[in-house]
Amino acid sequence: MGNPEISAFKDHFSGHAQAYASARPGYPDELFAWLASQVEGHELAWDAGCGNGQASRGLKKHFARVLATDASPQQIANTGDIPGIDYRVAPAEDVPLDDASCDLVTAAQAAHWFDLDRFHAEVRRVLKPGGVVALWCYGLNRIAGSIDPLVQEFYGRLEPDWPPERALIERRYESIPFPYDELPAEDFEMTVRWRCEDYLAYLASWSAVQRNRERTGTDPVAALAPELTDRWGETAREVRWPLHFRIGRRAG
Repeated sequence: MGNPEISAFKDHFSGHAQAYASARPGYPDELFAWLASQVEGHELAWDAGCGNGQASRGLKKHFARVLATDASPQQIANTGDIPGIDYRVAPAEDVPLDDASCDLVTAAQAAHWFDLDRFHAEVRRVLKPGGVVALWCYGLNRIAGSIDPLVQEFYGRLEPDWPPERALIERRYESIPFPYDELPAEDFEMTVRWRCEDYLAYLASWSAVQRNRERTGTDPVAALAPELTDRWGETAREVRWPLHFRIGRRAG
């Protein structure tokens, strides 16, 4: 079993965990069906760095049990009570699971915060022989027309407030260590139809926005809102986030 002591971790979301839970888009059901098709057993999946539990809920449709862990008590407090999902406050590098007990390990938009060497050691410990680990991330979304350049400019203005780990997302996880027998990934994306106020709430959930507010004493989303609202209009628009994967199988 892992050491139950909670180690220090890079916490960028606890201070606005409730806003994060309500503003983030959800993953497509097809993603979890595909992940389940990559493993022989469907007894236990571990969702590391689960945040508010978006991926955990998708996994539960395909696995008898899901252990969902996050080092932030505030994030776990915003997951809800769902039968079959065991939410625990625990770091990704030290999980309360037996050796060779997991069919699948996932980390959705979270692996860039981990101590990756220690996390991979823990993954190799808990995965069954032939088990699969899937890490994925998403960067800037796509909308349409004159909106995308405005969002890109807004993102660039926040550069001093993004933590250095953001660079791993910008490189689509291609540069992270990945000591597994790598598998090809299919193409998936998150898609929602949002009005402008929904999208502004999503921007407000960015960790860089929170940090910018603290650093400058002003709200960058409020400053952006008039022009974005004018370009967006009254209609709901499709917002898309392509997902970028590293997926592999434990050898042996």
